[in-house]
Amino acid sequence: MWKREEPVSPPQPASPPKAAAPVPQPPAVNPVVVRQELSTVNIGKSVVIKGELSGSEDLTIEGAVEGKIELRQNLLTIGPNAKIKAQVFAKTVVVEGHVQGNISAGERIDIRDKGVVEGNLAAPRVSIADGAQFRGSVDMQGAGKFADASGDSKPTATVVQHAASGPTAVAR
Repeated sequence: MWKREEPVSPPQPASPPKAAAPVPQPPAVNPVVVRQELSTVNIGKSVVIKGELSGSEDLTIEGAVEGKIELRQNLLTIGPNAKIKAQVFAKTVVVEGHVQGNISAGERIDIRDKGVVEGNLAAPRVSIADGAQFRGSVDMQGAGKFADASGDSKPTATVVQHAASGPTAVAR
């Protein structure tokens, strides 16, 4: 028969043990964790959509859309490769590509440095980066409300911005 060997205990030191260095504890974690999933839908470069596009998620468009885009409670990002010919309604719109049509946003419109917009803008906050191209009117009245992007509203200013020069505004 086999006999189990008893583990050999290490010899006891003759001197009293030194105080052990404190072991670092991981930081306390809040037991209540709120997980917020950000869902963003992407439309790829090779996708072409004709008609109405609506939804309740943040959207990034890299392809082509012709018609109407409606995301009134969400972020719409128009990527650098996008070609849009549409009326756009969203909570926030970020333009990095090319848009031909009116844009109406509940919070903000942001035209980045390589963005091109040919159409009227309606939003409480509008940002046009240096180097962006814009031709149309800007309506910043009625903060928080969606303006009619059909062009029936009276513009407060017409702004033309070209990559080579700064913005030019003409009040009406």
